[in-house]
Order: sequence, then structure tokens, then C-alpha cells
Amino acid sequence: MPKEPATPPVPIAEIADRARLREAIARAVLRALGHPEDLRGVDVRFLWDNRYRVNVLIGGDATAVKIAHSYYLQTDSEGCILTSTPALTRKYGVEGGGAG
Repeated sequence: MPKEPATPPVPIAEIADRARLREAIARAVLRALGHPEDLRGVDVRFLWDNRYRVNVLIGGDATAVKIAHSYYLQTDSEGCILTSTPALTRKYGVEGGGAG
């Protein structure tokens, strides 16, 4: 007799909601931080209760990717940032890339 999974499956609608929230959080972080010239992506990981670990990845190519900034965030249900550790401050120019 097959064992039941340790956790129940996550409904597809909930998966889509989480993806939407991750995208909103990534956009909010880049709005506050600015856009690094060699931005590779923003990794948003759900922790619990609207808390996330966000890493901003940079690098000229796939072999040189590194974490340039890392934040622990608490958001509201729409992905708006309520708190950030460390504080989110502008590090790059407004129009994508370069020091600002």
C-alpha cells in the first residue's frame, strides 16, 4: 500500500499566487535598489508568513554569477515591502545600471 505524502499537494492556484508575489517582490526590490549594470536576476524565496529571503544576482556571464545584495523581507499580502533587513537603499541609477 503506497504511503501518503508527508505534506498535501499545493493547489495550482496557490502556486500561481506565489509566483505572482515573487515577481511583485522582485520588482519592488529593484525599484528601491536600482538596476545593477550586470543584473542576472532576483531570487525570491518564500520562508513563512509573508517573509522572504531575496538575493540580487549579478555577473557578466553564467560562470561569474554572485550575490550582490541579500535581504530578509516581510511583505503584505500583495507583495509590498513592510520591513527589510538590511534596509533597502538606492545603490544604482534609476534607468537600469551604473552607480547612482
